[in-house]
Order: sequence, then structure tokens, then C-alpha cells
Amino acid sequence: MHNQNFVLRYRWLIISLTLIIVSASVIPLTQVSVNPDLESYLPASITPKVNTDKIGEIFGDNEMIILVFQSDDVLNPSTLTRIRNLSREFNRMHEFDDVMSLFDSKNIQNDYGMMVVNPVIKQIPESETDREALREEIRSNDLAYRLVVSEDFRYTLIILYAKNHTTDDAGLIKLINQKLKDFPGSEKVTINGQPYMRYEANQKIGRDILLLLPIGLVVMFIFLWLSFKEKRGVLLPFSVVIFSIIISMALIPLFGWELSIIGVLIPIMMIAIANNYGVYFITKYQELNASQSGITMKQIAVESYKYLKNPVMLCGLTTIAGVLGLVVHILLPARQMGVVSGIAIGFALLLSLFYIPAVMSMLKKGKAHKSFTGQRNGPVDKFLNAMAEFASYHPRQVVLVFSALLVLTVSGLFRFKVASDNNGILPVHHPMNVSLDILNKHFGGNKMINVLFEGDIKDPALLKNLDRYEKELEKTTGVGSVTSIATIIRKISTALNDKGDTLYDKIPDTPEAVAQYIELYSMSGDPEDFESIVNFEYTQALLTVQYQADNMEEINNIVNKINALTKDDPNKSLIGGYSLVDKEICESVVTGQFKSLLFAFVAILVMLTVIFRSLVAGLVGSLPLVFAVLCTFGIMGWTGIELNIVTALLSSVSIGLGVDFTIQMFWKLKTEIANGHSYTSAITIALKTMGRGISINALSVMLGFSVLFLSAFPLIRSFGFLIILSLFLCLICALVLIPSLCLLIKPKFLGPYRAETLEDEKIINT
Repeated sequence: MHNQNFVLRYRWLIISLTLIIVSASVIPLTQVSVNPDLESYLPASITPKVNTDKIGEIFGDNEMIILVFQSDDVLNPSTLTRIRNLSREFNRMHEFDDVMSLFDSKNIQNDYGMMVVNPVIKQIPESETDREALREEIRSNDLAYRLVVSEDFRYTLIILYAKNHTTDDAGLIKLINQKLKDFPGSEKVTINGQPYMRYEANQKIGRDILLLLPIGLVVMFIFLWLSFKEKRGVLLPFSVVIFSIIISMALIPLFGWELSIIGVLIPIMMIAIANNYGVYFITKYQELNASQSGITMKQIAVESYKYLKNPVMLCGLTTIAGVLGLVVHILLPARQMGVVSGIAIGFALLLSLFYIPAVMSMLKKGKAHKSFTGQRNGPVDKFLNAMAEFASYHPRQVVLVFSALLVLTVSGLFRFKVASDNNGILPVHHPMNVSLDILNKHFGGNKMINVLFEGDIKDPALLKNLDRYEKELEKTTGVGSVTSIATIIRKISTALNDKGDTLYDKIPDTPEAVAQYIELYSMSGDPEDFESIVNFEYTQALLTVQYQADNMEEINNIVNKINALTKDDPNKSLIGGYSLVDKEICESVVTGQFKSLLFAFVAILVMLTVIFRSLVAGLVGSLPLVFAVLCTFGIMGWTGIELNIVTALLSSVSIGLGVDFTIQMFWKLKTEIANGHSYTSAITIALKTMGRGISINALSVMLGFSVLFLSAFPLIRSFGFLIILSLFLCLICALVLIPSLCLLIKPKFLGPYRAETLEDEKIINT
């Protein structure tokens, strides 16, 4: 009796503590900051990240921003004038350490027996004849052709090397856009690079929070009203949603974390999940109000708490266990999401168990709801009646239909793909992805790998190895260009020797000759021209591979080729580059998916086994989760949706939510069988009563996630589709497959088998 009256006895304390905690949580909300940097999502110890950072320490950790200019002919005077003016402006700015364009790239030539180093374009050609002569000159310059100008001369690049940490991304992109306005032209300009991606992602994260959150709340408010048609049925679960969102967002700065692209899902998850348990209390209130006319609100609060505390607590704990599967994920934001969501869901659970009954006990009774008076005529009620009949009379056919559906969808796993990069964060037609496509088609690729070599870089043997690697790698499918100091040395040799000479286009045979080549270059050119490929002491050098790849297999082929060529080279130090970091992020998605899925599944299996004291309960209760996860992955294969940093969160979330439906169904069946009903009549009663709460719960969750279709991120829109699909499959399993299996195997954990009585037959036929 003491436990039953706990909520009534301390209702003022419960309400006061709730309001105090929520009010205090508003303060940290002002400290929420956004982190769109994908590279920071990986642990600092990841090898590609460590190697890339080491290379950055040696050659500068500048980040490339590439401006792509499109014109009918980039050698026309107006386009060249614009490129020249912009290059000059960018070279003057302290925000950029280096600038590369047609006016900055070098042309190494033989001029009457002397080597001269000039910019590719010394002056803008005025006549058609001069323009064609320049075109031919560029075609013969492998330091510019297909590197800063395309083969068809319709595209040219300005590559900016932004100094790290000097200007924030927003300021940098604003500065670039302003310069483009200061020097206008008819060319179409698109931009790519990590600073630009971070800037765009940052803008879209803020946009998503400001747009999706209010829309999600309005949608949920309307749904609750349509479901319950009374104020308390809306305001009580809705208040829990608001409070949980505040708590979840406040936890991010309190833990010293930042809001990531993945973090956009957190408030939407709270909209979808936090009202779950309150929905069960409102459903129970309406059931008691309709079936017992003389009952008071205090009695309803006590009875609801008494009946629901165990199943709701168990549902909440299993949801938390599922979501906490993310804490073993390799991506840091995924772990953070698991912790924050787990705590916030726990808070919503406590509010539903104590705050809602406490407030409910103070309200006046409302009118009886028709769905519990026998006047069922809504779509949910008709659906549940159909499910009850199907599960009760055709259990074997149900199992066969589900088995066939599983086989059909799982065959899609043969087409299942893992994303090879994270360019899909932004829409396909976004300017960044448009420019990346141009780099792939016209400039040899948008991905880079750097291989660091250490030793005496002027050693001809080392240089000849670099030269051999370049030639072999250029034969590899997907590789557009390979450059190193060996490329420059060979180019110098063409300027110092006549065609046909033994030293023409070759690496010299002595270190002294190599040193002389470099000295001669410095007399006409700038020694700093080499600083991006060799250090000042000539003890470390980079081999840079530019390539394109559409899938993980193609990337692995190129990486394997590099490793195979250099495996016995004592001068090879390490391999890095952002494309390998990007690749590591994508591969960690697979590892994180497996770990979080295994953690969540085992946790749910153990909890179901403990809750119902039966391994059979754990196994049968896990079947809907296995079915939903396998079908969802199969459908991803059929639809071409890749596994990426966002869709990889799907399994843990759907398992945590989907198991609720099964627990509620088990609990209701167990209760009705304990009340003396047969399995068939227990199934009928469960579907027509608890089935309504489960259905409303599931539909509210799916509707909450549906606002993700409005996200600016394609990955999040895909997640919205997949989580809704997965939850729908879990719902159908709980309403149809679970009752059918229970009817066929009659598990002991639900209670003893009883033959149907006349009363049971009446219930079944009603």
C-alpha cells in the first residue's frame, strides 16, 4: 500500500523537483556549440589520423580550399584577367600560406641552353594566335596541365592553402566569397575543401535544429490530440518531451562536448521517444475511466502506477540498454549520443512513472473515451481487430509470411554497401559535390594520399624509387596523377638537356648532380616552390597520389598497390592524407555498427531472460529485433542506401525502441493468461487493449522521426526513413508474429495452457 501511494504522498515534492531540475538545465543551453569537423569524430590514436598529423607538422597543416572556375574557354582574356586578379589578392592575404593557379604554377623551360623558371602565364594573350600558342605550351607542362587546368580547357582551379587556426571557417568562406564579388565574372564558380564542408555543415546543423525541433513538437502535439482528444492526454506526455529535450541538450555542454552532425538526432529522438511511457499512462487512464465510472482521479493515478510501473520500467530500461549500445561505437559523437540519449530517456522514464501520475491525481476526470466503451470505429481499432483475427486463426500462415518476407529482403544484403567517403553529408547537387565531380572527371580525382619518405632525398637511388613509384601508380585504375620531388628533378632535366640526351627526362646518377639541378632551379625560380613536397634540409619528402574512387574496394586497391610497391623500401616512413582519415571514418562505421549491435542485442536478450525468468522469452522476444534489423539492412541494399556515420546508428536505436512493443505484449498476455483466459482469448484481449497503446506509441515515435525528412542532410533523411521502417517492422512483429508464435509454442513463461471456455469464445468472436 505504501508503494501504491508513494506518488500521491509525495506528489508536490515530485512536481517541484521536476520543475527545479528542468529550470536549472536551461542555463547550460546557452553554452551549446557546434562541431562539424568529421576528422575530430575519430579517436586521436587512429593510425591514419596520427600519420596525417605528423605529415602536417613537417609540411604544414594547411588545409586546401579549391575554387573551380567553369567557362567555355578558360584562356579567354576575361577569365584569365579574373583569375590573375584573384590570385594576386589571395597571395597578399595573411590567411593563406600559398596559392596555386595558372599564374602561380611554374613552367620549367630551356631557353638557349639555359634553364628558366617562369609562371605558366606571364601575360594574358590578346590574339587568337597567342592564345593557341599558350594552349599548346600548357599541354606540354605536366606541372599545370590537368592539375590546375582541365584537358578541355573548360575548367581551371585556384587552390588556396589556408593557414590552420588563423581564421574560423565562417570568416574564411565569407572572405573568399567577398573576393569573388569584388572581382566578378561570367564564370560559374564552385568551392570544395574541408573548411568549406565544415562551414556548410555548421550552417545546416543550426538550420536543422531551428527548423526540425519546432516542427517536430507541433506534429507531436497534433498527433497526441488526435489520439486522445483531451487536454491531459496531450499536455502530460508533451511536457515530458519538452523537459527531456532540455535535459538532453543541456548535458552536451555540461560534459564538455559539442553538437555534431549526429547530434542533430538527439532532440528529435527525445520528441519521438520521451512521450512513449506517458502514452501508456494516458491509455490506461482512459481505459479505467471508461470501464469504472465511479473511480476517482486519485484512484486512477494509483491504479495506473500500480499496473504500469513494472512494464514501463522494463521498457524504459531496455530502451536505454539499446541506446547505450552506441557507447562502444568507435566514433566519438556516437558514443556521446549514446550517453546523452540514455540519460535523457532515463529522465523521461522517471517523469512518466512519477511526474505524470502526480499531476494526473490533481486533475478532474474527463469524459470516457469511445475506444474503451465498445464503440470502436477508428482506423487503429479496425487495424487491431484485423490483427487479432489474423494472429488467432492463422498462426502458421503468419510465420510463413514473415519467413518469406525475411528471405526476400535479406537477399538485398548482397547489394549492401558501405560509404567510401563522407561527401554524401551534403546534397548531391550542392556546389561542393558539383566541384568534387569536376575534379574527378577533369583533374584526376578529388582524393589525396601522401606517402612520407625519410633519408637523403638527394640520393639518386631514393629519387629513382620515387620515380618508379610514380610511373607504376599512374597505371593504377583511378589514379589521376602522382607527384614528388622526383617529378621536379625530371622536369629540370628536360630543361637542362636536349631531347635524345641520355640525361634527358631522367634522374641524375650522382647526389652532386641532383644538388646542382636544385641549385640551378633556385637561381631562376623560388626554392620555396618545393616546400610542399620536400623539407628544407632535404631529409623528408612526400609522394602525393591524386585519385578518384567510388567505393571502398577501389580505395583499398590503390592503398594496397602503394603498400606493395613500397613494402621493402627502408626510406618509406608512413602513409597519410585526409582521404585515408575519411576512409577510416567509414570503416569505423562498420566496426562500430557491429559492436553496438552486438552489445544492444546481448543486453536485450539478457534483460528479457531475466525479466521473464526464461531463456525462451529472451529468444522469442529477440526475434522481432533480428527480423527488423535484417530486413532493414536488406532494404538498404535494394534501395542503394549506404551504411554511413548516421545510418550506422540505426540498429541500436531501433532495437532499444522496438523491444518495448514486445515487452508490453508479453506483459499483457501473461496478465490475461493469469486471469484464466486461454491463449487465443488472451491474444484477442491484448491486441484490443494494450495493442492500442502499443500502436499509438509506435505511431507517435515514427511520426516524431518523420520530421527528419525535412533535414538539410541527406544522411539524416535516410536515417529517418530507415528508423521508421525498422520500427514499423518491430510493431508488426509485436502485434502479429509474437502472438502467433506464442499460440504455436505456448511458452511456459506466459503461464499454463488452458482450453478455451465459452467466455473465451465470446471474447474471440466479439
